[in-house]
Amino acid sequence: MTESLNPQELRAEVANLQEEVKMRDQLVQQLSQELFRLVKGSGNAAPAATAQGQSEQLQLLHGQLAEVEQQVEFYQQQIAERDRELVQQRQTVQELNDRARMLEQVVQELPEIYKQKFAERLKPVQERVEMLQRENRQLHSELQSVSYRLAQRTRRQSGNLDLPSFEESQQRASLPSFGGA
Repeated sequence: MTESLNPQELRAEVANLQEEVKMRDQLVQQLSQELFRLVKGSGNAAPAATAQGQSEQLQLLHGQLAEVEQQVEFYQQQIAERDRELVQQRQTVQELNDRARMLEQVVQELPEIYKQKFAERLKPVQERVEMLQRENRQLHSELQSVSYRLAQRTRRQSGNLDLPSFEESQQRASLPSFGGA
């Protein structure tokens, strides 16, 4: 079959074919009854001309019967093919539904997965920031200690309270900023 029909169209086509087969069966039954009547009637003493006509009519009915049987067989093959296609399409629909459910579940899990992956990647960065902040505090503490000792030493040497002076031309020492540390 070259066209693809949806399940409703297939069911309608199968019903149509079954109706045609039923009608063919009725015709076969009527032909059989007519043949039986003719054969039974020919058993009586009939003239030869009538027997010849009945024989021709019987051959004609046999031919029609064979033709109807071929059509019935053809329609039965069509019905069987449509049934196979229907089963195959149902399987395809089931597979697609299963896949859609699986994909929907994956989509629902994605935010949690991304959150978890982001947290995993962020952890080393946070640890590095904390380490740099500790190091910065330690360096700041050491700088204050060195500045205090330098001031103490300068005061002892001069006897005055002498605070370090910075000239405008000198570049000011600056500490790196670590974003609010």
